[in-house]
Amino acid sequence: MTFAPPPETAAWRHVAARTGFEVVFFRPLESGPLEGGHRIEGCTTAVEDLRTWVVDYAIDVDDGWTTRRARITSRSAAGVRHTLLEADGRGDWLIDGAPAPHLGDCLDVDLESSALTNAFPVHRMRLAVGAGSAAPAAFVRAADLAVERLDQHYTRIPDEPDGDARGGPRYDYAAPVFDVSCRLVYDESGLVLDYPGLAVRAA
Repeated sequence: MTFAPPPETAAWRHVAARTGFEVVFFRPLESGPLEGGHRIEGCTTAVEDLRTWVVDYAIDVDDGWTTRRARITSRSAAGVRHTLLEADGRGDWLIDGAPAPHLGDCLDVDLESSALTNAFPVHRMRLAVGAGSAAPAAFVRAADLAVERLDQHYTRIPDEPDGDARGGPRYDYAAPVFDVSCRLVYDESGLVLDYPGLAVRAA
């Protein structure tokens, strides 16, 4: 599976689980140890369970779309929080400089606040139709930036849209800890178009 280069910017409207909007910008990394990768900077503003919050993020991925660094800031009525995740690309992580063994063998960051981060595993794994794989991730909560291990699984299914005019690559996604099982529709750049119950692409 080969994806087109990411656009300069994309946006999602968050639905059902929360009311909100997410905007993201992509910049190629043209020098340094992550040359060929991307810096992805975004922001989600939302209302969820009558609480308001804002999450800003800057994520660096290498040329294989493996997460190498994520700087995240959360703002809410409780105050401002910051966290820094650093990864060696082989499954070892630091959280604010301290080893995080509970994230062992995770290669992606997954932000609770974001629809964008579901792009990382599909880019990284490049699954053939019919293939599936576990994709454990460093999952960052929106409100307090707690970092947990999230076990999840992606299976690529045939691209035929079955009457869905959006088309594009499709994956069956499961995150058992949240009792989530759904079908994710992506565009040619490997960005989610529709995440049922969470977000739809707006731009």
